[in-house]
Amino acid sequence: MALQRCKEIGGEICQIFVKNNMQWLGKSLPKTDVERFCRDFKASQLKVVFGHTGYLINLGAGDSANRDKSIKSLVQEMTFANELGLPFLVLHPGAHLGAGEEVGLKRIVEGLDEVLKTVPKVRIALENTAGQGSCLGFKLEHLAEIFDRAQKPERLGLCIDTAHLLASGYEIRTPKSWDDVIKQIDSLLGLKQILAFHLNDSKTGLGSRVDRHEHIGKGEIGGDAFKHIVNDPRFKNIPGCLETPKSTDGHEDRENLAVLKSYEL
Repeated sequence: MALQRCKEIGGEICQIFVKNNMQWLGKSLPKTDVERFCRDFKASQLKVVFGHTGYLINLGAGDSANRDKSIKSLVQEMTFANELGLPFLVLHPGAHLGAGEEVGLKRIVEGLDEVLKTVPKVRIALENTAGQGSCLGFKLEHLAEIFDRAQKPERLGLCIDTAHLLASGYEIRTPKSWDDVIKQIDSLLGLKQILAFHLNDSKTGLGSRVDRHEHIGKGEIGGDAFKHIVNDPRFKNIPGCLETPKSTDGHEDRENLAVLKSYEL
């Protein structure tokens, strides 16, 4: 129902989970379901549909049953994404669980190398994080190091989350500070690596390292900031989606989408 719900709220971009996001593995996708999804996507006239990986996956974990399950889960999700024709999956890089940043980054690179050797085509868009707990990816340098050390960097990309940027310590609330951060991304990784944006306000302040999303214009980022963010001409053709709080009827998504569109020049 994801594509239909996206159309109902007036969306043009849809992010989906390819299986239950709180389970390690899912059932194989029946051919009839895949065919229906492809038909529905074509009929929907949505611009882009991409995926987000499940929340249990942690490529930063050391040798353990959970690391093995993380690898298997990501391989399965990428296989499903291939079957559904999705261009990329958004992935939180992982948490080092006390082993330290350098060890955690090494494990993440090794996990990505293993998975990308196994499954073709689909790219992985690494998402910047708020830095809560031992999560890596809250520094742009973390993401750059993963790209630099990966065996197949061409299979990687970036998903930039606005709430995570602020919470991890990147000031983005003025046109100049936003431009400074984007220039840093360009210098470290290149803007061509940005495959998507998560457009979320933040309940928590600059450098809080706490991941709590808020409705657009009602959090610590604020509406004025989203005006220069959504009108940045460098990202005119890059998809963005909301991950703001929601209930079953979707009215919050309609409201947040309307607010974002009202900022467009």
